[in-house]
Amino acid sequence: MYIRYLTLFATLGLAACVAPPPPPAPKIISAPPLVGAPPTPRLTGDWNNWPFTPGNWTYRRDGRGSVAQFGMSGRNPMISFRCDVENRRVTLSREASAPGVSLVIRTSSMTKTLAATASDTNSAYLTANIATTDPILDAMAFSRGRVLVEMEGQHPVILPSWAEIARIVEDCRG
Repeated sequence: MYIRYLTLFATLGLAACVAPPPPPAPKIISAPPLVGAPPTPRLTGDWNNWPFTPGNWTYRRDGRGSVAQFGMSGRNPMISFRCDVENRRVTLSREASAPGVSLVIRTSSMTKTLAATASDTNSAYLTANIATTDPILDAMAFSRGRVLVEMEGQHPVILPSWAEIARIVEDCRG
């Protein structure tokens, strides 16, 4: 019987002397691939539920009249509304790269399609002229919270309906 216990203890003793298993190999984690700007999300459903385009409005007067611009600080504006007092019109400029297309403005009360042409002053913009008597100006100024500016082949711009649009309209009609 002692031999049986001796054999058991000897086996357990030898088992205790075995070296622990080696540590697992370190995991190699590769860095994610470098990518450019995130893809533009596909906007579906009612445009009134789409997120606003990031940016803010600015307003200023200059020698030609007044201008309201929308965009990110430190970058070229995405949208500009310029009051041309002499010709009694508002020029809407949109940063875009495809000339000869139409520009669609959507408000809470109406939609209007305008012909867009290359800007005379900056080739990175397309412009549309709007007579000061056009009802789309009032619709933009009094839209319920947002105005959508669309152009084929370009990401839509969802503008907050702030006072700057109304100021430009008032400047041109005054």
